[in-house]
Amino acid sequence: MPDFAAWSRAVQARMETALDRMLPAETLAPERLHAAMRYAALGGGKRVRPMLAFAAGEAVGAEPGRVELAACAVELIHVYSLTHDDLPCMDDDDLRHGKPTCHVQFDEATALLVGDALQSLAFEVLSAPISGLHGAVQTQMLGLLARASGSRGMAGGQAVDLYSTGKNLDLAELEFMHIHKTGALIQVAVLLGALSNGDLEAAARAVLERYARCVGLAFQVMDDVLDAETDTATLGKTAGKDAAQGKATYLTLMSPREARAYAAELVADAEQAIAPFGTDGRRLAEIARFIVERRY
Repeated sequence: MPDFAAWSRAVQARMETALDRMLPAETLAPERLHAAMRYAALGGGKRVRPMLAFAAGEAVGAEPGRVELAACAVELIHVYSLTHDDLPCMDDDDLRHGKPTCHVQFDEATALLVGDALQSLAFEVLSAPISGLHGAVQTQMLGLLARASGSRGMAGGQAVDLYSTGKNLDLAELEFMHIHKTGALIQVAVLLGALSNGDLEAAARAVLERYARCVGLAFQVMDDVLDAETDTATLGKTAGKDAAQGKATYLTLMSPREARAYAAELVADAEQAIAPFGTDGRRLAEIARFIVERRY
């Protein structure tokens, strides 16, 4: 079995190939929109959500070709959210993955349409017939992705984030926001990866949901730490934006050292949650550790 670094590179390469295949060609009208979609979705990012989908798929023995479709759908939603988050009316950022953000490279209206089109493409990918997967399971997967993307998931979390700028949140309020804004897509990536093998037993689903909740919070804790401690060149996006904009973060409630310790506790809880999978859950455990050890 390859080590985690080799495995993660293989997943990233596979996703680049799959997304390249699924995205409309730049030569297809409307050419500018399709060029912008490809600009936003290709050639960057850690692909953490696809890695989680493939790791969950491995844990339950899912066929990788099915997982790939689920992973692409989640990643398209993620890229759409980043494209919209970077707009001047949201976080107003000029840099993403070490290159100009979509609205800077193209224009604001095009970036808005890129997000809309990527969201639609995600559901087109996941709604196409998937060989060997029961229609009822596929419908369940579509419902989970829709909920995770909407007002009771990622979009709702982003709304709370915007409304909370300049305000003091306690830990419960902060984690409510992040469970929705960041955690919803992380959880759905895990669940869709596992559901690619068919319907999940209640016990297995509970294990994966607990794991994903812990990993999603740990990911955000480390994002807040890295935003404060890491330079722009390493991050590939503008460092220090949260503090400059008066955003509520974990570092408004605890020191960087305490935040890192809290992230480590969350990872330990995540690893404990997936213990029933034994060695089949190895990749899930490795991703959890990667999230707290990463530098960007």
